Amino acid sequence: MNWITNYVRPKINSMLGRREMPENLWIKCPETGEMVFHKDLEENQWVIPSSGYHMKIAAKERLKFFFDDGKYETLENPKVPLDPLKFRDERRYTDRLRDAKSKTGLEDAVLNAIGCIEGLEILATVQDFAFMGGSLGMAAGEAIVRGFETAVERKLPLVLFAASGGARMQEGILSLMQLPRTTVAVDRLKEAGLPYIVVLTNPTTGGVTASYAMLGDVHIAEPGALIGFAGPRVIEQTIREKLPEGFQRAEYLMEHGMVDMVVSRLGDEEDHCPASQDAAESARGQGRDGGGRGSSLRGAGPCSG
Repeated sequence: MNWITNYVRPKINSMLGRREMPENLWIKCPETGEMVFHKDLEENQWVIPSSGYHMKIAAKERLKFFFDDGKYETLENPKVPLDPLKFRDERRYTDRLRDAKSKTGLEDAVLNAIGCIEGLEILATVQDFAFMGGSLGMAAGEAIVRGFETAVERKLPLVLFAASGGARMQEGILSLMQLPRTTVAVDRLKEAGLPYIVVLTNPTTGGVTASYAMLGDVHIAEPGALIGFAGPRVIEQTIREKLPEGFQRAEYLMEHGMVDMVVSRLGDEEDHCPASQDAAESARGQGRDGGGRGSSLRGAGPCSG
């Protein structure tokens, strides 16, 4: 009896038993409830094939899809004090930072990288929402400023992918100080005559919207992205009125002149305003002719032939 119980039965169970499946093998579409295979979703840049819903995407994956051949060089982020206010709520701030770093593999919510797009060398700054909601603290602010300074130094256009819930409360006033600092960095890029393009992703809210995220030369938004300062629920409770359908979504903001174009992550342009089209044509013209700003962007570098 012991032989059957201890040997035969476990052997049969191991042969016929149900295999454990990874938890993230199938992912549910928040919009339709459809279950999508993880690998198919990853290959489709985290866009649900049937509904077109744009899932959140990690900073490194976004850069891989964004640059030619997925090749890019990351910039080292400046070092800052980890917990200047010794903040603690339910957990220590240092513990939250450690968990976020372990989860994302990033030092903070912002990643700078230099790569090529159709042979043109550019600098991309990406916020990763998975790192404490993409919140803006000292480290993220310093990284953004470093990105703009590097773009000015190397005479590169800058594309910024915004994804944030706003300022990081654990750093208090030190977090809010990043709003004017990043705004000054944007001004320096514009004074240098370099293009600044902002891609607004879901969500872009709080102090990030009140500063560098809305100061671009051209504002592109991903479909369905929530963009605003305060959330719709807070606004409704404050004004005690029902907001229009789709309020603060990318398509609504484009209709009201806050966004230039709504473009899918897969490259399909859904709509645009005439001003953005004129700006795009102007940029293409500068890149083709021998003079103007575009010619200076195609100087010697890893993207030049």
